Amino acid sequence: MALLTKPSAAPRAPLAATAARGRSRGRGAAAVLMAPFFLLFGLATLLPIGYAIWLSLFQEHHSGLGFGAATTVFSGLSNYGTALADPVFRSGFLHVAVFALVYVPLMLAGSLLVSLLLDSALARAKRFLQLALFLPHVVPGIIAAIIWLYLYTPGVSPVVSALQSGGIGFNLDTPFTAIPATANVAVWEVLGYNIVIFYAALQAIPRELLEAAVIDGASELRISLSVKLPLVRSSVGLVGLFTGIGVLQLFQEPLLLNRAAPGVITTFWTPNMYDYAQAFNNSDYGLSAAGSILLALVCAGLSFLVTRISNPWRSS
Repeated sequence: MALLTKPSAAPRAPLAATAARGRSRGRGAAAVLMAPFFLLFGLATLLPIGYAIWLSLFQEHHSGLGFGAATTVFSGLSNYGTALADPVFRSGFLHVAVFALVYVPLMLAGSLLVSLLLDSALARAKRFLQLALFLPHVVPGIIAAIIWLYLYTPGVSPVVSALQSGGIGFNLDTPFTAIPATANVAVWEVLGYNIVIFYAALQAIPRELLEAAVIDGASELRISLSVKLPLVRSSVGLVGLFTGIGVLQLFQEPLLLNRAAPGVITTFWTPNMYDYAQAFNNSDYGLSAAGSILLALVCAGLSFLVTRISNPWRSS
């Protein structure tokens, strides 16, 4: 009678070693592929931030009556105190807040409305409209600002000439005109980018939900308000975050419109313009660096706040 024996279990050590070598190779490949990103991130982001922090800790002092050679001395946090105590620097944040009251609702409402129209069953030539709406975002911001500066200049702009011929006066150098004009330039530049984000979110909605709403007899308007909008709230939070940070970094549009409206949009009108003027007009690089670091901290705080507020939207 043959003796039946239970076969011994296969050794696990070689399998474990093979798996460990596979994981090691995977980590090595990931490190190699991610190395260029971290190298560029360090050179283009971390290094400039570190240099700005270093500059913000020093001041230049002139000996005698100011005619001697400038000496760089360590000043600690005095540049930060100078920036925070300067009412011109603080008023820049107030101007940005007023600009945001005009710009942010126009941006969010406009991009959402156009995205919903593109996603509706009534839209035609969707590909062409997407391209046409996104093209202004491809134009560099400085070029866009120059174009609109031309369109805002009386005696040169055909738009202003048409308004004046119709009895409508146009004076850019007033707060009620300059701020909406600046917001119009920014909306024209960024509207197409936000439309792409919202349209992609709308396309990700399961078609079964929309078909069920149609079967239940819901109109396009009802589907947009009750089905589509609740499902893209996380995208609204993302666009709101990008828009808020973009508002705080406002620079090139008011810098060029300052030529047409110097009484309203001054050279220190936004925090970025203040930092630019301190560095390149007053040669006070320490104060400029301190202002830029303070602006970066405000942007980081705003990002954290918007992210916390949008968390319930992500979970819904």
